[in-house]
Amino acid sequence: MDRQLICRSLAAAGVAAAFAVTPFAASAAWEPTKPVEFVVPAGTGGGADQMARFIQGLVAKNNLMKQPIIVVNKSGGAGAEGFLDVKSSKGDPNKIIITLSNLFTTPLATGVPFNWKDLTPVAMLALDEFVLWVNAESPYKTTTEYMTAIKGGSAGQFKMGGTGSKQEDQIITVALEKSVGNKMTYIPFKGGGAVAVQLVGKHIDSSVNNPIEAVAHWRSGALRPLCVFDSAPMPYPTKITATQSWQDIPTCKSQGLAVEYQMLRGIFMPPGVTQEQVDFYIDLFKKVRATPDWKKFTEDGAFNNTFMVGKDFVEWVTKAEGTHKTLMQEAGFIAK
Repeated sequence: MDRQLICRSLAAAGVAAAFAVTPFAASAAWEPTKPVEFVVPAGTGGGADQMARFIQGLVAKNNLMKQPIIVVNKSGGAGAEGFLDVKSSKGDPNKIIITLSNLFTTPLATGVPFNWKDLTPVAMLALDEFVLWVNAESPYKTTTEYMTAIKGGSAGQFKMGGTGSKQEDQIITVALEKSVGNKMTYIPFKGGGAVAVQLVGKHIDSSVNNPIEAVAHWRSGALRPLCVFDSAPMPYPTKITATQSWQDIPTCKSQGLAVEYQMLRGIFMPPGVTQEQVDFYIDLFKKVRATPDWKKFTEDGAFNNTFMVGKDFVEWVTKAEGTHKTLMQEAGFIAK
């Protein structure tokens, strides 16, 4: 074969190779191009903050993405600071936010110009439980005993600590007050971690902390759980203390306190991002949830490990918004 023919053959092979490679390169999946800002619309130490920081470490430990995650707390205005920041970051795929029930309660209570539809839904990571806690040195061993004490006390005598005002902790408190027929004094703090510390220090009489916010104090013997605000006991039989597991905590309803409430732990992105960018994070969180560390984390924190994306997630959020509007109206928390 002469040199000219060889050159033509090599050139043709090069063109063919280029056509073979080009479609693959063009279809390469999107991934973050700079560190991802993970916004927490709540204070440090609470359930959302702990989950975000756990995910941050887990992603780094398992090399699940090339760029690092940077957790940023933006708790001002009951989380409005964080929501408005993400809302204003249109088209920025390098920013995500973890949401709790203030996704619904904050705009309803404050009138701030924000609605969850201003963001792009990504995934429900889990649902978080609420547990009624008292100090372990208090005389109340059961929900019935504590409810009887509140009912028989003077109005405002018993102090309930919670995260923020007119948010999920206070909504549950109002429902509890209606159930017993007497008022409590609700004291707001910046995050669930601070609430637990206040209860350990006996500065409040009770809290409705999420399990992850109080588990360390339960394990140490400082706090006592009375009941969980769910329709069924939590499905985790591993002992947290020498004698009790999450599964051993009765439902509040079974103790005569007919109140149920669970909270979203979901991921959203700014408006205007592409489906390809959303899919990257869906895939990332599927990888997170597949790790043994996530399994242990959800068991230790007694999460309802429900996962939703796409249409199912949007439908769930839509329904939850309606539920919260009703609860807020009944509690008198809607901004006028």
